[in-house]
Amino acid sequence: MTIAILDYGAGNLRSVELAFARLGVPTVVTNDSAVAMQADGLILPGVGAFADAMHALEQSGLIPALVHAKETNKPLLGICLGMQALFEGSEEGEGVAGLGFIKGYVRRLPDTAGLKIPHMGWNDIRAEKASPLLENLPDEPYVYFVHSYACFADDASDVLTTTDYGVRFCSSVQRGNVFGTQFHPEKSGRVGEQMLKNFADYVQKEVR
Repeated sequence: MTIAILDYGAGNLRSVELAFARLGVPTVVTNDSAVAMQADGLILPGVGAFADAMHALEQSGLIPALVHAKETNKPLLGICLGMQALFEGSEEGEGVAGLGFIKGYVRRLPDTAGLKIPHMGWNDIRAEKASPLLENLPDEPYVYFVHSYACFADDASDVLTTTDYGVRFCSSVQRGNVFGTQFHPEKSGRVGEQMLKNFADYVQKEVR
């Protein structure tokens, strides 16, 4: 089993790679679509601005590998901006299309009195449905966020967890084999480590 971490110039690659290494999970960091298509699971990391990331992703030639994963039920996990890229679009990049794997839109967090933007630090996640990604987590899991924009799914059945920060937003999603986390599991201590292990276990199960 191999999980490909996609390198398109807009991702926090090393910390994700190290997190899987600590779990003993084999990964390959690649910008080659052919290599990504051969992998058993994909990680789409992301930092920065939505429009820049989508342009970089298009220029990388990796979008066909992502579409192939969705269409063949290969497990795919988008992290932070990588999750936002799974949606149809964002206020951060009006007119720039996302991948559209999850129906919905990315909007700026509200300027609520007393809350700083970006939302940076630890916050809880509330499970909205059962998922392999959430197995063996504590009752009140806390994870690490760094973002100014948040995802709002059109279909409630796609929402895996929610979090409150001035507004209740979608902090993780699952639609079939496609997963996304707005937070950074690779920076979320034992909770995040468990989620990455859960994803790797799910990939392994799908390979069999």
